[in-house]
Formats: sequence, structure tokens, C-alpha cells
Amino acid sequence: MELSTILRPECTTCATPGSKKKVLELISDLASAQYPTLSSQAIFESLLAREKMGSTGIGNGIAIPHGRLPDITEPIAVLVKCEEPIAFDAIDNQPVDILFALLVPAEQCQQHLSTLSAMAEKLSDKAILKQLRKSSDATELYQVITG
Repeated sequence: MELSTILRPECTTCATPGSKKKVLELISDLASAQYPTLSSQAIFESLLAREKMGSTGIGNGIAIPHGRLPDITEPIAVLVKCEEPIAFDAIDNQPVDILFALLVPAEQCQQHLSTLSAMAEKLSDKAILKQLRKSSDATELYQVITG
């Protein structure tokens, strides 16, 4: 799957959210602004429900929050680079500065897992991660992740 098919440039941002809750709210707001049929609150609750099962902070400053939504037919992605790393209860107890959020249709479990796996693999590439962290704006961030 081409990342550009699920990640819109408008769902890519550099921000200073300050906390785990605030960054999940930011992700929800970005997604709902691009997909008006989705409620920001429903997205937030989906992401929060998943975080309650265990942090999606995978280490090395990366988190991949994700959730399932019954009202969508295609996966939706959001990419956030935090200007200041935030506490995220990651598995390595390090703060997070790169978040790739994935929202998927409730019934597409297998596709969800393969997309998450592909994203985790891409974010484990040290060169890509370095470029993401050097990105100074959303356009550059989008170009790096979809390039």
C-alpha cells in the first residue's frame, strides 16, 4: 500500500502538543477536519480506548496510536512531529516526538495489522527517522514519509 493513499498532506503537522492527551486530541481534530463525517470525539475515544490496553509508544521516540472506527471504509493516517518530545508511556520509557496514527474500518483487522507493521518498519529506518526529525514543516514531513 502506498502511504500517500492513506495519509493526506493536511493530516501531517509539526506541533507542540505538550501531553499524550493533547496529541491524541490533535490527531482526532486533524482527521475529523479532513473527513467531516467523522466526529473528533469518536476518533479520540477510539485512540484512547486502544491506549488503555497498553501504550502504542514503540520506543526510540516513536508512537503508533491506532483505533478502529465503524463509520469508515478506508484507512486514514495522521503524522505528527512534536517540536518538544512528550511523555507517552513508551516501552522504553523515553518521550515520543514522532507519532503516526492509523484509523481503520472496524472490520478490516488484517489490513490494519499489515499497515501497522509496514509503518513500524519504515519508522525503524534510521535515515528516514533522522530526516523526519530534521523536517521543519508539514510539507517536508509529508515528503519524507511518503518518499
